[in-house]
Amino acid sequence: MDTVPSAYYQFVIDYAPYVYVIPESGPDLTTGKAVLAASFAIDFLCEAYSAKQFESNKIAIYNKIVELADWILTQQCTDPAKKAYGGFKSAETGTYYYSVDACRVIPSLLRAYELTSEADYLNAAKLAGYIFLKAMQNKQTYGGFARSATFADVFALQMDVECLYGLIGLRMLAETYDTANAATYQSMMSKAVDFLCEGFENLWLYYDPADSSWHRVGLSENEVYDDPLAYALLGLYDYEGWSLSCQKVYNFINSIKASAQYPAYNPAICWAGYIDVVSRFPACDYYDAVTTGILWKIRRDRDKPCFAFSMKIVDKHQSEFMFWGVKHSDYSCVENKQAMATVCWLAQLFFNYQEPLTPFTRFLRAKGENLEMYSVREASEQVTYGEAVDILAVVSPVRVEEVLVEPGYLINDYITVYTFAPLRHHDKIRRKGEDYEVLGVQTFNFAGETAYFKANCRRLIGH
Repeated sequence: MDTVPSAYYQFVIDYAPYVYVIPESGPDLTTGKAVLAASFAIDFLCEAYSAKQFESNKIAIYNKIVELADWILTQQCTDPAKKAYGGFKSAETGTYYYSVDACRVIPSLLRAYELTSEADYLNAAKLAGYIFLKAMQNKQTYGGFARSATFADVFALQMDVECLYGLIGLRMLAETYDTANAATYQSMMSKAVDFLCEGFENLWLYYDPADSSWHRVGLSENEVYDDPLAYALLGLYDYEGWSLSCQKVYNFINSIKASAQYPAYNPAICWAGYIDVVSRFPACDYYDAVTTGILWKIRRDRDKPCFAFSMKIVDKHQSEFMFWGVKHSDYSCVENKQAMATVCWLAQLFFNYQEPLTPFTRFLRAKGENLEMYSVREASEQVTYGEAVDILAVVSPVRVEEVLVEPGYLINDYITVYTFAPLRHHDKIRRKGEDYEVLGVQTFNFAGETAYFKANCRRLIGH
């Protein structure tokens, strides 16, 4: 288990439930407080409460959890005459009660209840699930959850695939905290999965009953936001494990490569804020930093090379990744706003990180050598590279039948490297002072998971 950066912990203690914080200035009062920030802060702090690292901070952590949970209760609609009854305002000054916010809040309130035994938290979670989400699901005949209701009883009937995240809380209610109504929750979850998975598997973001169609974003509707799909993926993974639906979506998005426009993009680190799922390219020049944290459990269980590599980058750039968006090229921020959700999810990555132990990583530690890897940043007229990242690799000479030796090169200008780190075409490897360009990468799988990578590399002469 890795140590959570102290700056992450202090950030949550000082600023939750504010959504954004402007460094050297303080909370972004324009956005203000939101249940999203409060909920994810509770999730992190409940882990911190039991962690040896924060043994001396137990009282402060407990008090902060209570403060956040109590504040969330003030955002719940408790008027049974309203259509939003049981829902939570998305923003402190708002009037919209979104289904996805109830999906986020329910697990957090149940964790707070588990720690404090405060019945109000349990009752609020049950109200959000059994009353609000059930009503939002029953508002239409499809099976998803209507997007929102207002305090004036106005509904938005679009159904977001992100609400698959709600399976986590509904399952907690069904199996542990409200077993008397388990059959209702099971029915709700089944209906949601049966309908929303069609859109999820095909990488749509929402269904609109007004035109009976699934939709994405952008002028051609080819683009998706990465984080709604990541949240949906995590919720479905919690509900049904590494199902074909989860595999299809994760593998599709995680295999989208860099483009000529965005050559520094590496999905092994994080997913781009916008992704064109039709052309299969990133659609912006930045990572949505929260996704690295949302995906930690799936990557730990099912994609250990990406789990290890993403942690290596985040750990090296702890401060940069506190911002909601970081540039592919140098991890600088898109906007001068640190994000509560991002910090909380990355803190959970730190809590739960352990170096993957596989037959290949054992072999690497015994027989591998230290190399430096430089990710390509630009690959047009002039190739430029990013910072050095230390990796382990097994290196062997290339046999003449394995490569096409190019004019001006000899066979001993080529090497083959076997790594656990996800190399990319055009990346640079430095070995014993010599630089090599990665020409091609082959992925080797075992039991449905990536085991290692094999790359042929050519010496960079005169570089």
